[in-house]
Amino acid sequence: MPAPDTDPRLLRAFLAVAEELHFTRAAARLFVAQQALSRDIRRLERELGAELFVRTTRQVALTPDGERLLPYARRVLDAHDGLAAAFSGGPARPLLVDLNSEGTTAARVLERAREIAPECELMARFESGLTWAASEILAGRLDVSFGRAAGLAPGVRAGLSVQPVRYEPMALMLPASHPLAGRAAIGLSELSGTTVYAGAGNERTREWTELAALLFAAWGIELAPPVPLAVGVAEFQRVIAKAGHPVLAVVDFPPLPGAVVRPLVDPIPLSPLALVWRKGLDHPGVDALRTASAQLGTAKGWLARPPGAWLPERDLTLMRNRS
Repeated sequence: MPAPDTDPRLLRAFLAVAEELHFTRAAARLFVAQQALSRDIRRLERELGAELFVRTTRQVALTPDGERLLPYARRVLDAHDGLAAAFSGGPARPLLVDLNSEGTTAARVLERAREIAPECELMARFESGLTWAASEILAGRLDVSFGRAAGLAPGVRAGLSVQPVRYEPMALMLPASHPLAGRAAIGLSELSGTTVYAGAGNERTREWTELAALLFAAWGIELAPPVPLAVGVAEFQRVIAKAGHPVLAVVDFPPLPGAVVRPLVDPIPLSPLALVWRKGLDHPGVDALRTASAQLGTAKGWLARPPGAWLPERDLTLMRNRS
């Protein structure tokens, strides 16, 4: 049976190796000798009665027990750091916040949170997809993200806390030369038979593609096949232009050069945006983000659904009942 008073120093050693997957880099990060780090890892393995890493001359990898320990170690260290900060008067550690992209609802929440808690260091990350971000949150490599929580696997969602932020009206991004680009809004029925890109093939954004598939099936819209995963605005624009398909987006999505964003209507399809963080994470930055979400939601009416709007029932249920 594991010792009930495992030294946090051993967990920090484990976390450094788990994140670096390299003993020399982990030792440098902790400012200790590599031999001392190896001793700490062996001691932790003895205390837990489990092998945590597979070591070869070429690489270091987590064992299944190591993968299982990782989120627990992060939660223990979060609590330990929070306790130390509460009695030291020092600042909390930086909070890593994934926004997906700039100029979005999530970015507005982060901006407001920084105003609420200027003493906190809220560090923005710009990745893609809550499916990917949720796994990073549970592994302790990311703290907070935004997205469609109902699209996550139940086992993943069980380890997360969720706060509804906004019902985002969905839109279509299309070239300025497209026949529909001159419309103020585009009816869903007008897209019957049209092929629209919604991230198919991108494993990081499965929750978004699933939502799109549900919407498209109801109105006879074709889901565009996968395209190469593009990193950066310029690459995304090039790949999408080459494929030639309109792109499913939300109304606040920043338009790309040469493209326009037009809202979808009749009915208005909604993308449920939630704030997501690891259960048990105690950090003033999370409190600031939650407050910012609530303030903006009230001021902007973000959680008011337009009459007759389209949204899957399980998304509506989750947005009504935060966890």
